[in-house]
Amino acid sequence: MQRSLIKTAYTAVFTVTILLLQAFTAKAGGEGFQIYLNNKLILEQSGRQFTLQNLPLDKANMNDELVIYYYSCADKGKARSIAIKDDKGNIIKEWKFGDANGPRAGMKIPVKELLQFEKSYANSSISLVYISQQQPNGRPLSALLFTSKSTTWRHQQESWPVWQLAFVR
Repeated sequence: MQRSLIKTAYTAVFTVTILLLQAFTAKAGGEGFQIYLNNKLILEQSGRQFTLQNLPLDKANMNDELVIYYYSCADKGKARSIAIKDDKGNIIKEWKFGDANGPRAGMKIPVKELLQFEKSYANSSISLVYISQQQPNGRPLSALLFTSKSTTWRHQQESWPVWQLAFVR
């Protein structure tokens, strides 16, 4: 009887130990992207949720080139593409790329091809989206907002500096 009681106690301690260890293990997965303009890193995000950031592009960047690197543990980069989508989710233009053969498989897009949408989509927002076999609906990377003067990435929310509010009456 004492032997079965010790065996039950060891089983309980072992089960509790396993449960505690599982509570502290890192979750698998993770994704991110990097965008380079002429070999200079201009935007990088990783984690489970991306936030929209500003990226000024204008006619001065006409001859430049964007290179986008997308990585994900769950996405091995099959049937990759970068698309421009409108606010209704329709694909305006899509650049297709071969399957990723490593973590540094970049996708190159000439800036002049992005700037061609400035006239057609002035004052409306369009999104830069990563699409693959594993993500057929796409993963938005950033949003473009075209104005008459320049091309900028849309702010997710606008903030006002506190010092400016002191002068508003």
